[in-house]
Amino acid sequence: MPIKPLLFVCLFTLTQTIAQTQTIQDRLSPAQSAKMGGFTAEKLEASYQNRILAQDVNRLIAPFINRTETSCWQSEFWGKWFTSAVLAYRYRPDPKLKSALDKAVAGLLQTQTPDGYIGNYADASHLQAWDIWGRKYCMLGLIAYYDITGDTKSLDGAKKVADHLMKELQVKEVKIVKMGNHRGMAASSVLEPITLLYNRSKDLRYLNFAKEIVKEWETPDGPQLLSKSGMDVAKRFPKPKSWFGWEQGQKAYEMMSCYEGLLELYRITGITAYKEAVEQTWNNINEKEINIAGSGSAIECWFGGKQLQTMPIEHYQETCVTATWIKLSQQLLRLTGDAKYADAIEQTYYNALLASMKQDGSDWAKYSPLAGIRLEGDQQCSMGLNCCVASGPRGLFTLPLTAVMSEKDGLRVNFFAEGKYLLQTPAQQTATISQQTDYPVTGNIGLKVSIPKNETFTMSLRIPAWSQRSLVSVNGEAVTGIIAGKYIEIKREWKPDDLIIVSLDMRGRIVHLGELPEHTAIVRGPIVLARDVRLSGLGVDEAAMPVANKEGYIELEPTGKQTKGIWMQFTAPFLIESHKEAPAAPVPLVLCDYASAGNTFDENSHFRVWLPQLYDVAKHK
Repeated sequence: MPIKPLLFVCLFTLTQTIAQTQTIQDRLSPAQSAKMGGFTAEKLEASYQNRILAQDVNRLIAPFINRTETSCWQSEFWGKWFTSAVLAYRYRPDPKLKSALDKAVAGLLQTQTPDGYIGNYADASHLQAWDIWGRKYCMLGLIAYYDITGDTKSLDGAKKVADHLMKELQVKEVKIVKMGNHRGMAASSVLEPITLLYNRSKDLRYLNFAKEIVKEWETPDGPQLLSKSGMDVAKRFPKPKSWFGWEQGQKAYEMMSCYEGLLELYRITGITAYKEAVEQTWNNINEKEINIAGSGSAIECWFGGKQLQTMPIEHYQETCVTATWIKLSQQLLRLTGDAKYADAIEQTYYNALLASMKQDGSDWAKYSPLAGIRLEGDQQCSMGLNCCVASGPRGLFTLPLTAVMSEKDGLRVNFFAEGKYLLQTPAQQTATISQQTDYPVTGNIGLKVSIPKNETFTMSLRIPAWSQRSLVSVNGEAVTGIIAGKYIEIKREWKPDDLIIVSLDMRGRIVHLGELPEHTAIVRGPIVLARDVRLSGLGVDEAAMPVANKEGYIELEPTGKQTKGIWMQFTAPFLIESHKEAPAAPVPLVLCDYASAGNTFDENSHFRVWLPQLYDVAKHK
């Protein structure tokens, strides 16, 4: 059977099985397929070829053969790479990648011990440090393979890993929240694959174990992810003596991973407290932590960073956090269909995520500052890569099949991106939504609806919260009732080749932060702009005051030049210190998109997002 039909059959069968075990169904379902074009497609292909396919699978499997580890996390890399590769495969099924996936699963299963253990820890160190965390990623990978192939050997392998873990915890009479690091969040994030196993096996033992994990969360020894969900994520526990030890309760990546699992448990049980805890936490992260580029964290932990983002911050904006924020937001978007989650994903994807990826897709920065230089991270655990190199593509490949999604009453356009998207309509027709656009270079989007015959359904289009002037028309007829930050819902009888035209507001917005000192940043559409030493003009660290027009926006003009490695660049008027008695006239400075700024991965490309403002004593008390 050809690769693509086999993939569709497996996913359809899986969807039917999961639906029988879930109390709550997602509002949105991913597209059946997507063929993207333009800039986004180039980045996906670069990662596909130079990161996903380039990975030495044998090196990822090697640690599982030599089970001598006591403290490191080599065992996460197989699962991270594998789940990235499965997302890439779902986007573009390719025999070469399928062969790599087959080899990776077969190689991993060969290391499974008779009692079911897959890991690299010495017997005496089982359950300690990152052992359970690594088992989680092995299970996630094996389950993902089962989902695209229907291969029961991989599902059985994942079940044996889970069975061994549950037995080991019971025999040793220990709580999972006391194992490993970060108040048990690393270990207990195994909640996600455990719930996925229940969905696929209907074995109540896995559901009971999932419930036990959540119960342990709320003990004095646990991370209290439900009861503390109304608190700032940076203030849930006292500052620890050991930053990366068990006492650290603000670890960003692991915390969000636990909440991903909690959403899966919510889908099974329908317990509203689970969903509310995730939503409250997401809102708090968004309001208190996420910066202008769509990510956050310092030294891998939440720290109330949104208000501090103009400062130089050590180990800022870890790519693992960036990718997991996208994944958690994608979960909530799929579950609720709320536009705010799509807005957040878009902000992060085009800025923090793409900025951390090397131009050719071969590598990822571990940390991405808003000013300074961008560099590759060191390898970890002698594996030839680090956690963020493995995590980056897990965020990148979420986009293609979620750009346009189907729902009970119609189709929903979450993201504007050049390409063709294949979906099912409510009447089970096969629809192709073709997007013709260079968005976000411009705000002009054309969407053609191709269906075999007329059908009445609702087409919902996301109007980003920043787009205060938006126009939508269908076959030349204007659509009314457009609200920024919401979906415009167009219910009508759709005919083959109906054409939707969307125009979004791409005026340059000036963002202010702080008083003493004050900084400003420039944003255009979803794109954060930055100064870069490769572009002409004043030094990037000099004070520069943006000149607003009568409406409060800054005039941005494309430079008409193409600088190697830079996606977009604009000229804009700024005031600088005149050093004379008379005030200075505005001068043009060149800005580029943040994803391109400093993306040479060397020390010769200095950049800055937040621009310092002159302090005028005459205007301050």
